Amino acid sequence: MKKFYYLTASAIILISLIIIQSCSTIREISQTLADIQKLKFKLENVNGFRVAGIDVTNKKSINDFSMMDGLKLTQAFATKKFPAEFVLNVAAQNPNDGKTKGSRQANATITDFDWNLYIDDVKTINGNIANDVTVPGTGQSTIIPLSMGLDLYEFFGRQGYDKVINLALNIGGIGGSPTRLKLDARPTVTTPFGPISYPGRLTIVDKEFTN
Repeated sequence: MKKFYYLTASAIILISLIIIQSCSTIREISQTLADIQKLKFKLENVNGFRVAGIDVTNKKSINDFSMMDGLKLTQAFATKKFPAEFVLNVAAQNPNDGKTKGSRQANATITDFDWNLYIDDVKTINGNIANDVTVPGTGQSTIIPLSMGLDLYEFFGRQGYDKVINLALNIGGIGGSPTRLKLDARPTVTTPFGPISYPGRLTIVDKEFTN
């Protein structure tokens, strides 16, 4: 009888420990998910915009191009190829600094950042990050540089040369901004429980942080 009692008591203790551990794990997973969902993203700026190999970062209008550069651009457009390349800098902000009551300081390492690029709401190219990006839990922004390369003629050639070159200048020229750009992205963040992807995709713009 005593042996049965001890076995029963041991079983109860073991089950209780498993339940406690399970509850603790569930709470930890829930907290981790909450931390991930606090990450915020915004399109910061555009660097190094080149069209058909010509730098437009110091240009404001078509008239700012030299005669030689203007000739190269019109010739490239005439071949129905107008390659553009630039770096789109995405600002990532991690507010998990532990200063808010009930929160904890937690860095976030983004291992995957599947993105689609939209220009004037037209879906163009897609890609991902080349390396992991760690966003410290300090509340400050970390820049994620995304290298872009696409043929503007393929997506906008029907609009004509003037409109396409002005599009490039609006994005990457003097006073340019990512206003006409938009990212549709799905980040994946590493956690103690393995990589966790956002449940849905984020629309990232330049005016405000998105999470």
